[in-house]
Amino acid sequence: MIRIKWPVALATLFVLLLGWWLLYTQQIVQRVEENAALLSRVFAEVQGGLLAQSQTGETQALLNLQTMIVETEVPLVVMGPADTVLLHANLPFEADERTARGQEEIKAYVRILDAVNSPVGDPNFVHIHYGQTPAVRRLVWIPRLQVGGLLLTALIGLLVVQTQRRAEGERAWTAMARELAHQLGTPLSSLQGWLEVLRLPRGERPGDLADAEIAGSIGEDLERLERISHRFELIGTEPELESLSVRQVVRDLEHYLAARIPRLARKGIDLVVDVPPGLPRVKGNEVLLIWALENVVKNALDALAGRGGKITIYAREIGGDWVSVRIRDTGPGVDPEIRDKIFEPGVSSKPGGWGVGLALSRRIVEGVHRGRIELLETGEGTTFQIRLPIAET
Repeated sequence: MIRIKWPVALATLFVLLLGWWLLYTQQIVQRVEENAALLSRVFAEVQGGLLAQSQTGETQALLNLQTMIVETEVPLVVMGPADTVLLHANLPFEADERTARGQEEIKAYVRILDAVNSPVGDPNFVHIHYGQTPAVRRLVWIPRLQVGGLLLTALIGLLVVQTQRRAEGERAWTAMARELAHQLGTPLSSLQGWLEVLRLPRGERPGDLADAEIAGSIGEDLERLERISHRFELIGTEPELESLSVRQVVRDLEHYLAARIPRLARKGIDLVVDVPPGLPRVKGNEVLLIWALENVVKNALDALAGRGGKITIYAREIGGDWVSVRIRDTGPGVDPEIRDKIFEPGVSSKPGGWGVGLALSRRIVEGVHRGRIELLETGEGTTFQIRLPIAET
């Protein structure tokens, strides 16, 4: 399936429309310039006729003027008494005024001309009916083309936005389904393992595990399943927000990660938390906010996988309106090719990654908490900043 690169397609369309527009207007300008030159010739011919000393010279000047007027391509119909067509020029069709049919065709066209311009001359003798020059007819189309171009651009832009939103939504739902399956898989596999252990006779269980120990581990897995279920249940709803202590939220996250970092990291990773007491409270949902921070920390853990390093979580009040939580790691940093789209669904720097963690964090921070999450430019490693609005007291 061929993917359309919309920026390239729109740029190509714009260049084509611009080129056609320039050509169209240039033709009009050229025709106006030709008419200006023709008027100069008419003036010169009139002067020559006025200075002529003979009737022949005057007659020739008039004939020349008639020829020049015909060259302007103005539709002209000369009619005599009883509206008889005597002469015509520059009509958009072929007609012979010497025939009855030609007279009718020209008279029908004259009615169209008269709807725009009133005839000149004596209606009872010789009168002339005239239309617009091709240059004027082209000028009439300019505002219509401008409106049409604007409507076309707006329509294409709307279609592009709708297509991109639909594609982004599909990627988000696909990534969400994979993330849900991934998170459910670990506790389910653990429960399956504990079930196999329970089926063994007591003497054959590894480490002589007692029923109480197995029950405790099963309870932890069930608690994790409930936690996952509750998290995904809140996505797509309007969760209740309450006044939260950022210090307590980070502590809960630290407690949650303390037991998991040793399993997730092959080499030593130090987790440093620097959240001073007395920070202003923020308005948020604790479950979702911890999830957003956890996703960013997991991103840092992936960056340090196999190499070890340090992850620092620290929070400060900034500007009197925000509490800033920064998560910094000493990893290799973010690939420049994906820096600008790191928060888009499906974008990941990990081989086989689904790119849903940071997209979820952005949705939680910006969509639910009206905050801001961003990737900061730093000399080394990676630093994410999450800004949360201070709760009103």
